[in-house]
Amino acid sequence: MLTIRKADERGRADFGWLDSRHTFSFGQYHDPRHMGFGALRVINDDRVAGGRGFDTHPHANMEIVSYVLDGAMAHKDSLGTGAVIRPGDVQRMTAGTGIRHSEYNASETDPVHFLQIWIVPERTGLTPGYEQKAFAPDDKRGRLLLVGSRDGRDGSITIHQDVNLYATLLPKGTSVSHEVAAGRAAWVHIATGSATIDSKTVAAGAGVSVTGPTLITLTGSGEAEADVLVFDLGTTALPQH
Repeated sequence: MLTIRKADERGRADFGWLDSRHTFSFGQYHDPRHMGFGALRVINDDRVAGGRGFDTHPHANMEIVSYVLDGAMAHKDSLGTGAVIRPGDVQRMTAGTGIRHSEYNASETDPVHFLQIWIVPERTGLTPGYEQKAFAPDDKRGRLLLVGSRDGRDGSITIHQDVNLYATLLPKGTSVSHEVAAGRAAWVHIATGSATIDSKTVAAGAGVSVTGPTLITLTGSGEAEADVLVFDLGTTALPQH
C-alpha cells in the first residue's frame, strides 16, 4: 500500500530566524494521525537564517540524523565534538543516556537548509556517540546509495535501529527501484525537486509511506534533480530496556 502525505499538509513553525516544516508531530504541532512512522519519529525540514541556530540543549534516547541540503551547519556537543555539516554529509548523533549539543548556521549571512531526523533506537540507555560521513553526489546520482544502516555496512553511518537509509539524486527522467520486503515498510521523503513514485507525482517536502511486499520505482520529474531519502524500516519500533 502507498499513501502520500503532501508537503502542504505538514505542520509549520515560523520564528523568523527559523522556518520549520514538520512531517510528524513536533513541538506545538500535534496531529494524532501523524505521530511518526514505525521507528521514524521526526522529519523536520528546517531553514535557518545566517548567524542563527539552536543553543545548547539536551537529548536522550534518540538517534538524531542531520542531512544538509544547502549551506552548512556548525555542530558542537558535550562529547567534545566540533564539526561542520555540509551538503553530501550525513551526521548521526546517538543521544543515549544523555547528550547536550548546539547547531548553528555556519554562515553569518547565507541561510542553511537541512533535514533534522529522529529515529527511536532499538534500546534505551545507549552510550552517547557521534558519527559523520561524506557521500559524493556522483555516488548517489541515478542510484540508491546506502548512507545509514544498523551495522554500518558499505561505508554507511551506524544507526541503532533496524533501518536502512538510502539517498539518491534523480535528474529528470532518471529512475531507481527499491523492493520493500514482506514484514517491512518504507518512508520516502522528497527533500528537493520533484519525482514520481509508481506514476504518482510528489513535490519537495512530500512523504510517501509504503508497506511491503512491493517494488517501488522513483523517477525524477522536474527540471532540477530530485534529492530523495528512502527509509526502509523493520516493523518493530519499541526500544528494549
